[in-house]
Amino acid sequence: MQDESIFDELNEECGVFGVVGHPQAAQLAYYGLHALQHRGQESAGIVTTDGEKFSIIRNMGLVSEVFNNKNLQNLIGDTAIGHVRYSTTGASHLSNVQPLVFNYAHGEIAIATNGNLVNGNRLRQELEEAGSIFQTTTDTEVIAHLIARSKASTMEEKVKETLNQLVGAYALLILTNDELYVAQDPHSLRPLSMGILSGAYVFASETCAFDVIGAEYIREVEPGELLILNKEGMRLSRFAEKKARAICSFEYIYFARPDSDISEINVHSARKRLGRQLFLEAPIEADVVTGVPDSSTSAAIGYAEASGIPYELGLIKNRYVGRTFIQPSQELREQGVKMKLSAVRKVVEGKRVVMVDDSIVRGTTSRRIVNMLREAGATEVHVRISSPPVKNPCFYGIDTAEREQLIAATHTLEEIRQAITADSLSFLTPKGMVQAIGRKSDDPNYGHCLACFTGEYPTEIEKDVALVGGSC
Repeated sequence: MQDESIFDELNEECGVFGVVGHPQAAQLAYYGLHALQHRGQESAGIVTTDGEKFSIIRNMGLVSEVFNNKNLQNLIGDTAIGHVRYSTTGASHLSNVQPLVFNYAHGEIAIATNGNLVNGNRLRQELEEAGSIFQTTTDTEVIAHLIARSKASTMEEKVKETLNQLVGAYALLILTNDELYVAQDPHSLRPLSMGILSGAYVFASETCAFDVIGAEYIREVEPGELLILNKEGMRLSRFAEKKARAICSFEYIYFARPDSDISEINVHSARKRLGRQLFLEAPIEADVVTGVPDSSTSAAIGYAEASGIPYELGLIKNRYVGRTFIQPSQELREQGVKMKLSAVRKVVEGKRVVMVDDSIVRGTTSRRIVNMLREAGATEVHVRISSPPVKNPCFYGIDTAEREQLIAATHTLEEIRQAITADSLSFLTPKGMVQAIGRKSDDPNYGHCLACFTGEYPTEIEKDVALVGGSC
């Protein structure tokens, strides 16, 4: 992971992929996870089943580092689940790499999830007091223990009973030797879509994974829905009543790939509309618009189109910076951001620059980028943020700081402007953000989670919940 003293952006959660009934299940899972790599760069894993036993490959590293042609051939079976992980509170070591795999009285079980349980700490404590011994520090393991301890007579009932004890965000794949269970939390806080390929069902955190493997999108998994898939096909069920949907707004703003669709809304197009709305709410006279790559590029293009100010590549991203790098001194640490971004002097020199970014967390990265543009000769730097101020921590699996470390929670707009040394600063309003994204704001099936902006959480938050997710 990148050093938080250098990079204070929000970090992705995790990504899941599943396929049932395809002879090349492992290969499809590999390509699907590769498409979801942006959601987690710490570890990757795939578990397959041939109907009788599991084949497993899990390790630290990128998808391309964990898998190769040789070891993929050892993944036997026509059903697979896979996972890419960015760790939050769960420690960074091999035992936490998903899918997690367990043996219990009724066979093998593998679990991959994206999200975080806000009651995970309490459930874990209760299970430990009842005699459960945990092997990982992720709350995904809580799900396995609940299933194993269930007295229900069928696996479907065990899963339903377990899911009804969970509170929080989860897009969940549960694999047994002969079945796959797919579940979405009652608010659908995390995205999960279903597709089909040559008669095989596929599931992914984002639709960009379907495009890579040539699958056809069918629909999103509904809130509170449970899908059971086996050699006989797919059966639809429910474990909870559908509640008002509250998709994480940052999926549109930052996390999802631009070529993904969420609720049939293209992410790139939504980000362009965010940029246009940002200009309507915060116009400024300037010579050039640039975005902080890559997630802010679309919003910057939208701002430029709405304003008539030319869009230019004023900032270039170094795509070959490793997940960690050596910083031998504080002086070099301060220069670390330049390993990731470079200002294009010939583009910004002597210009009034509008710098569009997707968020400000602690403010340290924004300050360094503003200073970088000034060092490259920009005469003015006006910062425009395509989301509202982040004032509250996320309890659903996004890696945010404690509230006291969020600059917007403790500083006024003018104080933030001064802290990042910008000539002007504006954030998008929550109303403008929702309107620009384009979901049906008057329909509860298309709602947003705005908790990090407004402090209104869609679920009850327990006192001992981890500030960032343990599932991933």
